[in-house]
Amino acid sequence: MAGAKETVERIRELGVVLVVRAKGDESTMKGLQAMVDGGVKALEITFSVPNAPEVIRAVKARFGDSVVLGAGTVLTIEQAKNAVEAGASFLVAPNTDAEVMAAAAKFGVPMMPGAFTPTEIVNAHKLGAAVVKIFPASVGGPDYLKAVRAPLPHIPMMPTGGVDDKTAPAFLEAGAFALGAGSNLFDAKKLAAGDFKGMTELAARFVGVVTETRKKMAAAKK
Repeated sequence: MAGAKETVERIRELGVVLVVRAKGDESTMKGLQAMVDGGVKALEITFSVPNAPEVIRAVKARFGDSVVLGAGTVLTIEQAKNAVEAGASFLVAPNTDAEVMAAAAKFGVPMMPGAFTPTEIVNAHKLGAAVVKIFPASVGGPDYLKAVRAPLPHIPMMPTGGVDDKTAPAFLEAGAFALGAGSNLFDAKKLAAGDFKGMTELAARFVGVVTETRKKMAAAKK
C-alpha cells in the first residue's frame, strides 16, 4: 500500500473521487469497471452500503493497485479499522470526529473529513485532515468554495455533493484540490439498465473536463 502522502498526491493527480453507494454485486463491479475504463480511478466505497468491508475487499481483489481505493461515511473507529484491514488506503467522512481522525493517523492512512463552515474547516485541518471534504458543496456551490478558500488557501479542499461534469470547471477554478462525485457520475439508471458503455462515456467526459480545465488554468498562470 502506498504511503499517506503518495495516496493524497495520486488523488490530486486523478482529480476525481467516485463516491460509491451500491451493493457489491456483479452489476456494481461491472459499473466500477466501466468507471475505471473511463479514467475514474479513485474509488470510495461508503459504509452506507451493506457489508462495506466485504465490498472493499472485492474491489481490491478485482482492481488491485490500478485504482486508489478508499472508504467513505467512516463514522467510527471500528469502521476505520475494518476499512483499512479490508484494503482501504484513505478514509472519508461527512463529518469531523477527533477520535476517528486519530484512528486514521494510527492506521497510517489519510483522512478526508467533512466540514462546511470556516471554523469547521480549520478545526478539521488542525486535527490532521489530509484534505477537507466540503460537504454538502451543492448548498453554496463554487462561489462558496471560492469564498472560503480566499482566507484559507493552505487547506486542500474537496467539494462533494452537486459536482458533475457541468459544475466541475467552476469548482476547480474556485480552488478545489479534487472533486468528489457520487450519483452524478455513478449513474443508477445506467447501472440498472446495464448501460456500461454509457457509464464509461460519462466517466471519460467527466475526466476530460477536469483535465482540460486544469490545462486552461495552468496556461492562464503563465
